[in-house]
Amino acid sequence: MATPDTESSAAHYSDSLKPLLDQLPKISYGDTFTLYQWEGFWYAPRHLEAAKSVQSNFEARDDDIILASSLKTGTIWLKALLFCIMGPKISDINEDPLLKNHPAVYVQTLETQTYLANPNPDLSSMPTPRLFHTHMPYNVLPDSIKNSKCKMVYIVRNPKDTLVSMWHFFSTVKQYPIQVLFEGFCNGVHPFGPFFDHVLQFWNESLRAPEKVLFLKYEELKSDPKGQVKKLAAFLGRPFENEEQVDQVLWRSSLERLKNLEVNKTGFDPWAQMPNSSFFRRGVVGDWKNALTPEMEERLDQITKTKLAGSGLDLVI
Repeated sequence: MATPDTESSAAHYSDSLKPLLDQLPKISYGDTFTLYQWEGFWYAPRHLEAAKSVQSNFEARDDDIILASSLKTGTIWLKALLFCIMGPKISDINEDPLLKNHPAVYVQTLETQTYLANPNPDLSSMPTPRLFHTHMPYNVLPDSIKNSKCKMVYIVRNPKDTLVSMWHFFSTVKQYPIQVLFEGFCNGVHPFGPFFDHVLQFWNESLRAPEKVLFLKYEELKSDPKGQVKKLAAFLGRPFENEEQVDQVLWRSSLERLKNLEVNKTGFDPWAQMPNSSFFRRGVVGDWKNALTPEMEERLDQITKTKLAGSGLDLVI
């Protein structure tokens, strides 16, 4: 995910996108860069252009696996889990590919990595199963994803922790008053927002087609990691043979391990233009209590209850 500072510099999109941008609703985000509303959701220009390329050009295979998430809901952890479950088996931990690269190298985000520099990359030679991720909402995903047998895994996080994680992430480059991002979040204005619309689209699809879309909660992954990871592996068709395999996957993908690997302490993400370390902070449940006022808590809880009313989904913690 690009940061506000990178988006506020020179234009990061082709001239062909400008006519569309001129027609779309737009808003200043954090008084730093501009978001454009396309098909009900907000995008930075270059991510909008890449999302349109994904929509037009990506051809899903039946054995593809596609992760999906709103911003700052546990994406990197899920990428690492997916890679450890579906990636190459290792007999020597010193040969673990995660020692060499950030998890996003092995599970790329379609609209912020794969299609960002090339609107129609050749993905035909990728080994199967191909592993991808997207922040795009369900309504704009290409038909090939919706109509194929490829599987999707969605992760959601309590909105208060999501907001606070987003605030810390963006503040890595530029200090934002939390009230500014709080107001935007409550109004549904943030990159790939509105949050609740994003979540509900995938929630409803998981209810309609549970064999295709697995819906995970960050908090349940934290409270019952073994049970949730076993469910994930079974959904992906790679059930564990023994408890030792489960323990190894959880250890390899753990925040504590990843944040202390040299590649993530010193490396740099060329797509987001941010240090790898910015993707690994605390990862705890309830961190919002250290940042939000009681008034903010009450307001966001009420918005959450209203937005999710009748859906069967509970995210208030």
